[in-house]
Amino acid sequence: MAKPKSVYSCTACGAQSPKWAGQCGECGAWNSLIETAVISAPSSPRSTRYAGFSGAVDGKVQRLSAVSPDDVVRLPSGIQEFDRVLGGGLVPGSVILIGGDPGIGKSTLLLQTLVELSKQQKCLYITGEESLQQVSLRAHRLDLYTNELLMLAATQVEQILQTAQQEKPAVMVIDSIQTMYTDMLQSAPGAVAQVRECAAQLVRFAKQTRTILFLVGHVTKEGTLAGPRVLEHMVDTVLYFEGDSGNRYRLVRAIKNRFGAVNELGVFAMTDKGLREISNPSAIFLSRHDEHVPGSVIMVTREGSRPLMVEVQALVDESHLSNPRRVTVGLEHNRLAMLLAVLHRHAGIVTYDQDVFANVVGGVRVTETGADLAVLLAVVSSLRSCPIPNDMVVFGEVGLAGEIRPVPNGQERLQEAVKHGFKRAVVPKANAPKKAMRGIDVEVVSRLDDAIALIR
Repeated sequence: MAKPKSVYSCTACGAQSPKWAGQCGECGAWNSLIETAVISAPSSPRSTRYAGFSGAVDGKVQRLSAVSPDDVVRLPSGIQEFDRVLGGGLVPGSVILIGGDPGIGKSTLLLQTLVELSKQQKCLYITGEESLQQVSLRAHRLDLYTNELLMLAATQVEQILQTAQQEKPAVMVIDSIQTMYTDMLQSAPGAVAQVRECAAQLVRFAKQTRTILFLVGHVTKEGTLAGPRVLEHMVDTVLYFEGDSGNRYRLVRAIKNRFGAVNELGVFAMTDKGLREISNPSAIFLSRHDEHVPGSVIMVTREGSRPLMVEVQALVDESHLSNPRRVTVGLEHNRLAMLLAVLHRHAGIVTYDQDVFANVVGGVRVTETGADLAVLLAVVSSLRSCPIPNDMVVFGEVGLAGEIRPVPNGQERLQEAVKHGFKRAVVPKANAPKKAMRGIDVEVVSRLDDAIALIR
């Protein structure tokens, strides 16, 4: 009898079984058997079969000071916003995982990128979800130059690797990893075992041949990447495509990046000719009302290495419910409840009988604490129907004792505000500039009640 290509391993105790069963026969755990590939042991200690996970195999023990860091030569993608998210460009041998909702623009962005790269490098686009005719129709609709781009419609990993070894592309795209399968496993494409094993083979090939590899991944209803979590650990960079399909603006955010900073943000606009770069994203996130509007505050946040101007809006309305609502969009829900408690305790402003809604304009998600002061001033402005001037910016962290704490890179935030024509800024005392800045009046505050007094 031929040796089976796969076995079923228990995730609880590690026991193996030749066939699947609902319960592990060793530990008794239910639904814990998953299919795994049977891989023979390497023939020699210096085998490079698993070199994809650790780079070059070298059996020598060396001191860290003796290892010279080689300068990484990055390959520009031709799209500056994409290069910003990647950390400055593409690194040979890197594996990049891109996830996002269906129809958000993942395939469009990669097709535009490969068309630009194919003018100088050999590129291979492998599609497992669409036919070659569908990809060609998209390219013609976007008026893309496609004479040099190589295309392949395939879903079998062994066939893809054989083709890649023959063509030797510098950049390769797999669209998508959930459609790939390997003959080593019997499960259907998209299963956990198939996604994990297919990704392992592709990553191993990319590392050994120094091929730049893009993997397109599906997302679940919760917005996370579908498949095993180990998929994100195997790749070098994880990018999330964010945005509403009904909104023309798209955000590409780096969640993990071994060759650059995380939480970098790239902003694009979806047009009839594909994704267009937004070089000044602050302009699209500011409403610029014709007149002063209560509940609207402009703040300067920071996404990666870029300061970003965003508008924080709050709406406070009388509640007829026993439990008033606290709704946030783009902000952390629990932090809003904490800030309202600080507002009551240290400023004497109560909202326990009011519904409070907070929103960041433009679909941006602000996770830093520098938005605390802007949120509270927007709440007070809406509650008292007291507009805040359009030419004023605010940032600062609010502590539980009512103090205004500093935030990182305060000087760069103020410079961004000056660049956009703002004349007044309310900042923490520790973020005050050492010398006066031309074009903006900086007012420093150390307590929450001092900041609220400025908008009365």
